[in-house]
Amino acid sequence: MKEVTAKQIQRLDDAAINGFGIPSVVLMENAGRAVFREITKRAGLNRVCVVCGAGNNAGDGFVVARHLLDAGIATDVIMPGPADRLKADALLNYHLFRRLRGRVRTVKRVTPRTAALISAADLAVDAIFGVGLNRKVEGVFAELIEAVNRHAPRVTAVDVPSGLDATTGKIYGVCVKAHKTVTFTYPKKGFTRGQGPAHTGTVKVADIGIPRMIKHRVIT
Repeated sequence: MKEVTAKQIQRLDDAAINGFGIPSVVLMENAGRAVFREITKRAGLNRVCVVCGAGNNAGDGFVVARHLLDAGIATDVIMPGPADRLKADALLNYHLFRRLRGRVRTVKRVTPRTAALISAADLAVDAIFGVGLNRKVEGVFAELIEAVNRHAPRVTAVDVPSGLDATTGKIYGVCVKAHKTVTFTYPKKGFTRGQGPAHTGTVKVADIGIPRMIKHRVIT
């Protein structure tokens, strides 16, 4: 399958949302459901810890968390900072998760309690950063990535392992080492370049509902 750059996938998403008219929240729902379906193929999944950031990748993570909780799987969400920092679609999915009485732990730094939540899960879902990352990862975000790498028994990354440049495979200081990456629409060039192969694990490409005519027009 054709590999794309971060800019190409961003242009494709923009064409689907602003050109074709698919609501961005619909694509987010499709993305999160695709990750949910992929991770629940694994037997013996009793507890999951979803680690979210503050952007659209976090919104995907909240969709995953909602479907896990609704399926009867114990699910914790860890998030740096308060919910009011979330973007609109991500905030909506945060509230939907909370309406199911989902638990969200906001952290300013990683504590032993944070690490215990990650290590107690059968699987950690990395929903911290997506394809738009272009700066060094610092502060609590770096701490969370390091905690996931150190304490999670298994890790599934949402779209891109957090800390990886989706185009070049460069690492922005620290990066999630995923066992599996569920990426959307197309695999990213950074998965096979630089340090990408050491961090993506098995790559699964998920269709999130962007019509083929748009893909053919934008991805050349």
